Amino acid sequence: MKELVSLFALFTCLTGILAAREKPKRPNFVVFLADDMGWGDSATYGHPLIKTPNLDKLASQGVKFTQCYSACGVCSPSRSAILTGRTPYRNGVWRHLSGNHEAHLRASEITYPKLLNAAGYETCHVGKWHLLAKHQFNTLDYPQPGEHGYDYWMYTQNNAIPSHKNPNNFVRNGEPVGELEGYSAQIVAAEASSWIEKKRNPDKPFALSVWFHEPHSPIATDPRFFKLYDGHKNSKYLGNISQMDHALGQVMTALDKAGVSDNTIIFFTSDNGPVPAFGGTSGGLRGNKRSSHEGGIRVPGVARWPGHIKPGTISDIPVIGSDIFATILSIAEIPIPTERTIDGVNMVPAFSGKPLTRKTPLFWRTHVSQANDRSALRIGDWKIVSNDTMDKFMLFEIQKDWKEENDLAGKMPEKLEEMKKELFNVWKQIESEGPKEWWLEETAKPMKGAKLNY
Repeated sequence: MKELVSLFALFTCLTGILAAREKPKRPNFVVFLADDMGWGDSATYGHPLIKTPNLDKLASQGVKFTQCYSACGVCSPSRSAILTGRTPYRNGVWRHLSGNHEAHLRASEITYPKLLNAAGYETCHVGKWHLLAKHQFNTLDYPQPGEHGYDYWMYTQNNAIPSHKNPNNFVRNGEPVGELEGYSAQIVAAEASSWIEKKRNPDKPFALSVWFHEPHSPIATDPRFFKLYDGHKNSKYLGNISQMDHALGQVMTALDKAGVSDNTIIFFTSDNGPVPAFGGTSGGLRGNKRSSHEGGIRVPGVARWPGHIKPGTISDIPVIGSDIFATILSIAEIPIPTERTIDGVNMVPAFSGKPLTRKTPLFWRTHVSQANDRSALRIGDWKIVSNDTMDKFMLFEIQKDWKEENDLAGKMPEKLEEMKKELFNVWKQIESEGPKEWWLEETAKPMKGAKLNY
């Protein structure tokens, strides 16, 4: 009898072990975000000079999107959309966060780190934040990364200062770090790598945000990288991209060392288009940072998911930063919130080139100054671009005319009216949901001659 009991106990134990082994581990997530990196600012996307071996490698191991968009032509709003899945005016971060206004990423917003954390994930953010204005940074009066679902964070409000070399304004979990030696990208990568290898709980799945400062101005580049481009007038900018790419490689190596790469999904993208004055390029697209033309919002987009994404895939399905929210939650099998509008969709079908179905069309509105390219909406291959006051319009067939050289507004009045109606409908819905008391007064005033804080 004792032998039967022992055999039964052994059988039960083995069954439990086998069941645990058969149950797949929940995947990890790492989201890399470049700052002001244009669609053409890498070898991966065709730049003839810039060396980006790690981004090239990432693309070769996963999928490269040729039509990946940021949710806005400027940084703070696009970052808010990544975390919340909601278009910026809807989630309240409607503008670049500087000055003394009240706009910030509200605690009432639901972020994917918050939902992952509640589901047992360990979470970390390293790098630029810029979802708070200067007077709101690292104070109990406004929500910091911890209130948005991060267990651990080391961040800056906006740029690393006094320079991206030897910065002194990083804060780790609420405590100022002091001056750090080196360049921002490698500092951020070293912190992320240390967290992966030494600080996280290895028994938990994790979500990591690595938001670089590069290639945002003021450009600070380690000589070992800008010397790669000796003789070129933009050697420091070109080297700055390679500096960031090297940092990307540092974190990828840390994932390998920790033995978690095969179960980790990586996204790499940028917050908005480039600034040509510093050396950035849109790769031939019309417009740059702060524009809702393609050059301001079409950005690099690469994803790797071993065993799920066919290596070397190229997808021309349009995706946007706000899709990251729904994609991560869908993969993690966490219900997407239903009590609020979520604009992003699960992009997993696009990993293999399959189309996506959207309830809310792709929409952009960048508030900087009154101009002719601040608002836009895309449905299928058609895109309408308007000025900030939405009374002047351009119409493009993007798949054919990706450089936006042929304005069809005058030639196709019926299509223009159809797109205008959709633009106004989407904007009316967004306007009714967002905290418009933050922006209504400011948007009503012309900002001509306003200084652009890059």
